[in-house]
Amino acid sequence: MSGPSDHAPPPRRPKPGVKARSAARLAAVQALYQIEVTGRPATGVVKEFVVHRLGIEQEEGERLHDADQDFFGDLVRGASERRAEIDTLIGPALTADWPLDRLDSILRATLRMAIYEFLARPDVPARVVINEYLDVAHAFFAGSEPAFANGVLNTLARRLRPAEFA
Repeated sequence: MSGPSDHAPPPRRPKPGVKARSAARLAAVQALYQIEVTGRPATGVVKEFVVHRLGIEQEEGERLHDADQDFFGDLVRGASERRAEIDTLIGPALTADWPLDRLDSILRATLRMAIYEFLARPDVPARVVINEYLDVAHAFFAGSEPAFANGVLNTLARRLRPAEFA
């Protein structure tokens, strides 16, 4: 007689590339931050990250070396090229007391990257985008910033992808 464990499904494994995409998102936020701070073009920053950051283990325990490099490049170039459009979408989701230019630059980069995915990556469900960038926010912030990002991303996801929330 077989017991319940004889028919248990195998442990769920993440889809191939899931962790690689998460690592790419984390690196993309860092790259977008670097672009904003230095004013360097996205193409140069992408190349620098691919050569010097994505290929090695980071001291802080980040697993950027596992990043999906093509996905990373698309995110950084796309968010950088569409920054003005993205900023006009983020602005109305913020309060008058906290306009976009008053937010921490890493938080701005996180929001911009997520909005780019809402706009340009319909292959990624909005809820996945929100969860992924909340993880990124938690990687950088221990305070109220992740909750703030969650509110902004939920608001914008419903505006930009209403069919996914119907």
